[in-house]
Amino acid sequence: MRIEVDVDAPPWIPEAGTSVEWRLMVTDTTLRDGMQGWRSLKAEEGLRLYNLIARLGSIVESTELFLYTEEQRRLYREIRDQGSGPRPVGWIRATISDARLAVEARVEETVALASVGPLHISRKLGVSWSRAREKYLEAIQLLAGSGIGIRLALEDVTRAPWTVIEDLVTRALRIAEAEGVSFRVKLSDTLGLGLPFPGAPLPRGVPALVESLRGIGLEPGQIEFHGHNDLGLVVANHLAAWLYGATYSNCTLLGIGERAGNCPLEVMLLHYASITGRLEDVNLRVLPRIVEELEAMGYRVPEHQPVVGRNAFNTRAGIHVDGLLKDPRIYLPYHPGIVGRRATVEVDSLSGRSGVYLLLRSLGYRVEGKRDPRVERVYRLLQQGVSVEEALRMAG
Repeated sequence: MRIEVDVDAPPWIPEAGTSVEWRLMVTDTTLRDGMQGWRSLKAEEGLRLYNLIARLGSIVESTELFLYTEEQRRLYREIRDQGSGPRPVGWIRATISDARLAVEARVEETVALASVGPLHISRKLGVSWSRAREKYLEAIQLLAGSGIGIRLALEDVTRAPWTVIEDLVTRALRIAEAEGVSFRVKLSDTLGLGLPFPGAPLPRGVPALVESLRGIGLEPGQIEFHGHNDLGLVVANHLAAWLYGATYSNCTLLGIGERAGNCPLEVMLLHYASITGRLEDVNLRVLPRIVEELEAMGYRVPEHQPVVGRNAFNTRAGIHVDGLLKDPRIYLPYHPGIVGRRATVEVDSLSGRSGVYLLLRSLGYRVEGKRDPRVERVYRLLQQGVSVEEALRMAG
């Protein structure tokens, strides 16, 4: 039997023990990478999700959108015409045909995907690097010449030679500067191969990638990281990018995305509050409403998913229940109310006398602590394999 537990302590978050000198922000790709990793959304569904994303706080700077179908372009227009919330940003491949789509859609800024991994260039595109680079720069020139800001997404960056990355970035940056448009590099860890450790070398080392871009003149506000979770390191890699000089962390709600998923936006917002100490910059209390909306659309939230899963604040171990009674901070990493949740206890034979005490108290029994005779009777019955419901009936 599951019961809710009131956590009376004031809201708290863990101290990160670190700080940065540059601004930290989150960008959203739920309506792009999240959609392609789950299912296509109608414009009205996408708009509902967007309006919930907008309630998470002003540090969610923008949201990416495909431009390939009329439904996708309609969603872009509806978000743009609202005039508030995260800025809508297009998403295309760095090709002339896709660049024309962005121009026709009258976007102010767009992601332009350029594959830089050797396998992508030789096997997917089937061209030399010089030819691939030429095609990318033609598209970037068309976009920049049309006044569209550039977010150059380096696909498969964690398998790419630094010489290729530096070559493309410096040439694209010159075009953007000559045309007077904004420019940002998006480090796309397409297969989740990135490593968050400062000693990890290029191309897999995320700190090394970010610091190398800084070394050729890019500012933190010109660097964005987009990771995948194939090897289970996506949050660590996004944190490493933030801490080593990237302003932007490109995420999706609940980490929905290709294969093993993307970086969960809500988790990065919690880390933002921890690093900066500014809980007031985010509004994570909207998360239960976001989960409701996604589930209404058919998405199934894993029970043990951090922050949003049904089990995220649940315990059944008697030791943990006892800790919750003494001080909730003993066994809770942060206040559940921050994300609109409450702590819960699953009462069964593993929950000890503390769990039984909480259960009886929640049912209105006037019990005097976990040594109360009624607590002891129910506890003994549970140890004998009797169900909670039957134990309550038998104990009177």
